Amino acid sequence: MAPTPVAASPDPRKLRKLMAAGLIGSSIEWYDFFIYGTAAALVFGKLFFPDSSALMGTLLAFSTFWAGFIARPLGGLIFGHIGDKVGRKPALVGCLVLVAVSTCAIGLLPTAQSIGVVAPILLVVLRFLQGIAVGGQWGGVTLLLTETTRPHRKGQAGTFGQMGVPFGLLLGTGAFLLVGALVKGPDFLAWGWRIPFLASALLFPVVLFIQLRIEDSPEFRHLQQRATEAAAEIPRTPIVEVVRKSTKRVLLGSALLFGSNAFFYVGVAGVLDYGVRELGLDRNSLLFVSLSVSAVGAPMIYFAGSLSDRFGRRPLILTGAVIMGLSAFPYFWLVNTGSLVAIAIANLIASALGSGLTYGPLAAYLGELFEPRVRYSGITLAYQLAAILVSGGTPFLMTALIASTGSTLAVSMFLAAMALCTFASAWVLPETVSRARTASAGEQVATASWR
Repeated sequence: MAPTPVAASPDPRKLRKLMAAGLIGSSIEWYDFFIYGTAAALVFGKLFFPDSSALMGTLLAFSTFWAGFIARPLGGLIFGHIGDKVGRKPALVGCLVLVAVSTCAIGLLPTAQSIGVVAPILLVVLRFLQGIAVGGQWGGVTLLLTETTRPHRKGQAGTFGQMGVPFGLLLGTGAFLLVGALVKGPDFLAWGWRIPFLASALLFPVVLFIQLRIEDSPEFRHLQQRATEAAAEIPRTPIVEVVRKSTKRVLLGSALLFGSNAFFYVGVAGVLDYGVRELGLDRNSLLFVSLSVSAVGAPMIYFAGSLSDRFGRRPLILTGAVIMGLSAFPYFWLVNTGSLVAIAIANLIASALGSGLTYGPLAAYLGELFEPRVRYSGITLAYQLAAILVSGGTPFLMTALIASTGSTLAVSMFLAAMALCTFASAWVLPETVSRARTASAGEQVATASWR
């Protein structure tokens, strides 16, 4: 396979614009996706399942939360195909528009009191559309960033998409804290919760900027040029080729995310419900803890991604997995004290530190595991497979395990197992930093090295 060059010296001004657009767009998209989890923990059970008990209403609300994760692999298939065939930028723009529209629609949705059983059905449909959009977004923003920057800065560049997760959570949590402070009691349940959803309209100017001012990545433009000269360069169905030739890479790449995803969703949704309903803690206080942890998590992701350019992707991921595994049981020992300080410490160690070290290098690492011509499909399939297997079901699983056993021990065992999966996958997969630099420098790279 001929080498796929990256611009040796990308225009710093254009690169800064791309980094800013990637960070802002990713943050707002994840904001749209995460505010649903907060609303599911706080109000959706009462509004869309009013005839259920408090526990069952929460479980049903979290099951609709899961629908977004079930949809994410479908979004990955759709937009992965578009991203590999048409371009990284068109796929990303389509994802951003879809998530903004569906999130605003949730903010306008009548509740079960108004339209009965149709309300939760519409809620699931809109959540499903959110999931389709988010399923394709990550690959688009990640590849625009990592395929445009210089080879020795791919880890650092990829973090501008990765940091969208804690910044999105920060924005979402901050929005609910602000609305909760300004809109009290029954008014919050009646209409206040809608404000964070309607605020997602702020994403449209970002979409317009990306569409008009951002170019597609140099690697994809190179592939398009080669496809014009030799029709066989871009496969007709990239996802089929990925599944046929790189199944092992997809499965191992997906498992890299198991630990960080499990800890993240336990912290942002599971503990929020558990703390309010079982430990009797104040909702806004828990939201403030989540906000504080996210503020620390973002620079940790940047730090880890930058370090991975120097020391390799695997050492950072392996270290993060060890920290998560060792903290799985102490995590709930601290949470069960009912102390907000202890809960914050638990999340800082497991989520900000452990997950951050793992998550930071992943944007560059997953991209380097797949050939450029099928890269969008490959990384998206791996990333979204983890979403459906772990992320979406974690809050539901945590609530169900605690309800059935009366203890958090089983949840800690689950977290430890997920961290072990991350460690094992990073141990088996190869390091990619040296190879990525060599390939980008223009040397010949055998196709087999990506398989």
